[in-house]
Amino acid sequence: MAIKLTCLLLVVVGTVTGIYVDEPLLYDTFPTDFMWAAATSAHQIEGGWDADGKGLNIWDVYTTNASVVLDGSTGQTACNSYYFYEKDVDALKSLGVSHYRFSISWARVLPNGIGQVNQPGVDYYKRLIAALKAANIEPMVTLYHWDLPQSLEDMGGWLNPSIADWFEEYARLCYTEFGNDVKIWITINEPWVVAYQGYGSGINAPGRYGPGTFTYQAGHNLILAHARAYRLYESEFKPTQQGKAGITLNINWYDPKDDQVSSQEAAERAMQFLGGWFANPIFGNGEYPAVMRQKVDEKSAAQGYNPSRLPVFTAEQKLLVQGSSDFFGLNYYTGSLTINKIQDISIVDYSADQDIETSYDPSWYGSGSSWLKITPFGMRNTLKWIRDRFNDPDIIITENGFSDNAGNLDDLMRVYYYKHNINNVLKAIKDGVKVIGYAAWSLMDNFEWGSGYTQKFGIFNVDFATADLNRTAKASGRYYAQLIRDNGFTADQPCNNYPIGY
Repeated sequence: MAIKLTCLLLVVVGTVTGIYVDEPLLYDTFPTDFMWAAATSAHQIEGGWDADGKGLNIWDVYTTNASVVLDGSTGQTACNSYYFYEKDVDALKSLGVSHYRFSISWARVLPNGIGQVNQPGVDYYKRLIAALKAANIEPMVTLYHWDLPQSLEDMGGWLNPSIADWFEEYARLCYTEFGNDVKIWITINEPWVVAYQGYGSGINAPGRYGPGTFTYQAGHNLILAHARAYRLYESEFKPTQQGKAGITLNINWYDPKDDQVSSQEAAERAMQFLGGWFANPIFGNGEYPAVMRQKVDEKSAAQGYNPSRLPVFTAEQKLLVQGSSDFFGLNYYTGSLTINKIQDISIVDYSADQDIETSYDPSWYGSGSSWLKITPFGMRNTLKWIRDRFNDPDIIITENGFSDNAGNLDDLMRVYYYKHNINNVLKAIKDGVKVIGYAAWSLMDNFEWGSGYTQKFGIFNVDFATADLNRTAKASGRYYAQLIRDNGFTADQPCNNYPIGY
């Protein structure tokens, strides 16, 4: 006997922690042309790390030191998508997605980052794109998802201003080879992670440490490289290929921890230092956020730095950067609570520059990652924050997902996460936010960077114990497929009261 149950969402609806209500699920559908997608990145799934002329990237080299990855693993094989890409396409077909977001390995097509093209690498992506098109799935292609060719890192990497030239050359190759079949390009995925974790804290490849210096230099060069790649597409390829190009930024939601004005200001400051750092130059006035400019300039002067640790865009660069995106790519995962806290002036660090302290509400449900709490209210709030501050852009949610440590097929917490977050996307659309697409992270369990294979985000399980590396849909994959079939939430959808904290 089938039993229908009333579906309720348990969410935070106030700005002060601890206020919870049972909010009815919004039963409604998404726009008819809404893009449903799943997402991956090259280094996390492809394997084939030295196959057919591919060059080394910074993660290939960084992970030769087993101590930098939690389980001592590497991405040398990962999901072996270089050989098993047809398995990925079959999984995508079973979901019913309209788009697949994947990234190109820069070192696979240009082994040295510049110069000689590796034709087998180009041919691999042509085969993948052809298989997707044959399945009526449109490619959504990221040019850079953290895997810089090691040869370019040896020349300074993202700290070298010449990287804008190198990136433009790479982008030209991709637009030329794949652009007739690719209508959505993402230049750079999460430049904040590259700038701060790669060149600031050093916890990601290439492991450079300069949290208050290198991080801002790298961020500046990332923005300029993005803009060069965008303007190239805009001027030379878009007129004939008729696609769109944009950038993806990671933004978590910061809620004030209490109703103090200082906490409200701290929360907005945190949003500007995270999202505004890259969004304001590109989608705003062409400059860094005013509060970021003020904080870093004042602290730099007090610390003896002249000029400021935060670079300044020239008039020419401002024109290059401002408006250099056809859509706003958003990766949203979680939220936190924020209060004002003045940091020691002697600390030269992006984190200290913000003068904030963050925490989590202990009642928020956790995940397999210490930083990821289930805060679906933050999805809706972040989308409205982007609309209100950056000229109401078209938004594609290019990542949203949940981790566990087991990869179980009955991943009921992930179902819960997707239900609540996607419903808040729908509510944001009803609020007037122009969200035009959503990509689940990730299509399958994969190499999760410094966490190796200990954290799993997939809606498909990968059997890493066998050579075939078969992909099997989890409960979350089946749930997501149902949402796609219904194009939203309907009153007669199957509904289960999934247990929390299983």
